[in-house]
Amino acid sequence: MTKQKLHIVKIGGNIINDEALLTSFLKDFSALSTPKILIHGGGKKATELASIMGLKPKMINGRRITDEANLDIVTMVYAGLLNKKITAQLQKNGCNAMGLSGADANCILAHKRTVAAIDYGFAGDVDLVNSSTIKMFLKNNITPVFCAITHDKNGQLLNTNADTIASEIAIAMSGLYETELNYIFELKGVLESVEDKNSVIKHINSKKYKQLIKEGVISEGMLPKLHNCFSALEKGVQKVKIGDATLIKKENKLYTILSI
Repeated sequence: MTKQKLHIVKIGGNIINDEALLTSFLKDFSALSTPKILIHGGGKKATELASIMGLKPKMINGRRITDEANLDIVTMVYAGLLNKKITAQLQKNGCNAMGLSGADANCILAHKRTVAAIDYGFAGDVDLVNSSTIKMFLKNNITPVFCAITHDKNGQLLNTNADTIASEIAIAMSGLYETELNYIFELKGVLESVEDKNSVIKHINSKKYKQLIKEGVISEGMLPKLHNCFSALEKGVQKVKIGDATLIKKENKLYTILSI
């Protein structure tokens, strides 16, 4: 029996911060005919608010250190302001969206990251995605919109990397649907040279990925993103693409596609 197609799309903070770009993207996302899930970050907006409040966010290897004060801020920004603004825009475009955190309907369970070399504070690592609950939303023509907040089922909210959430949701849903995962950010794909915005590497497999890391082409914030991409592919996700806000348009041919 052929599985129904499912589109899982994660958008980054640079898309969210550009009102015109976000509006255009959400219109295109709403037009996707297959069941779909949207995951969003919002770190840049959280950083702006933290600065206004006199807090200086700390980042290590592209990941945020989340102390108690910063957890309050990211929860307000991710699960509140941004999640509801995105959901309202999708409703405007005829997409019956529901804004969610991992705590809502117990969709995403996580644990506080164990302190090893680095203490990430209230950062969460995903333990379980409740695919049956998410499928229930999809079967009722509801489009889930997940922010980057999870919970541990003991009353503790956790800040979880949105790329990781997207990957874990895609893995969980791949047993039920033919799943395509898209990571959308400000660039057209993974670049050969940061100085040339059109130097997109159109295809990266596992061997090429290791080579690009060794050469320093892939570094810093791209490392965890691509780690999530390959983790998804290794665990059953059928297709993974990286590109800009035009990625989901059928006519777009310039993006990076990943394979094992």
